[in-house]
Amino acid sequence: MSKIACVLTSMFEDVEYTKPADAFAKEGHEITTIEWEAGKEVKGKQGDASVKIDTSIDDVKPEDFDALLIPGGFSPDQLRSDEKFVKFAKHFMDEKKPVFAICHGPQLLITAKSLEGRSATGFTSIAVDMEYAGVNFKDQEVVVCQNQLVTSRTPDDIPAFNRESLKLLA
Repeated sequence: MSKIACVLTSMFEDVEYTKPADAFAKEGHEITTIEWEAGKEVKGKQGDASVKIDTSIDDVKPEDFDALLIPGGFSPDQLRSDEKFVKFAKHFMDEKKPVFAICHGPQLLITAKSLEGRSATGFTSIAVDMEYAGVNFKDQEVVVCQNQLVTSRTPDDIPAFNRESLKLLA
C-alpha cells in the first residue's frame, strides 16, 4: 500500500484531514503527518480534531513517500511561508506522484509554482490566485488533472475527493 505524506499545522480544516486520512487508512495506506516539530499536537480550526505530528519536515525526504495530502484551512498558508514545505510539495508535482489538495490546500502548490497549465479547483477565495498561477480553474466538486493531481473546493466535496484520490492510489 501507499505511504502518504500529509503536511499540516494548526488551524487546518478538521474534516479535510480526518475524513481523507480515515478513508486512506481504511484501504490500508499509511499516513505520516509532517510539521515543523515531531510530537507536537496541532488543532483543527473547528476545534473538533487534534493531530499528533509524526515527524519534522527536517527529518523527511519526499522520495520516501508515494503521495501527498494537503488539507485546507489556514494550515497551507502558514506552511507555504517555509521553503522546506514548498520544496517538499514541489517534488511530488515534479515527479508526477499523486497530490491531493482540498480547499486552501492548493496555496502551497501555488507557492511551489507547480500549477501552471493544470486544471484544478479550490476554495472560492483562492480562485483568482490560482488563475494568476496559470491554473485552468474549474468550479467543480472534484478535478483530476493528468492522473496525478486531485483537488476539491470545500468539506462538502470530500466524498468525491476521497473517491478520486483512492482511485489514484489503487
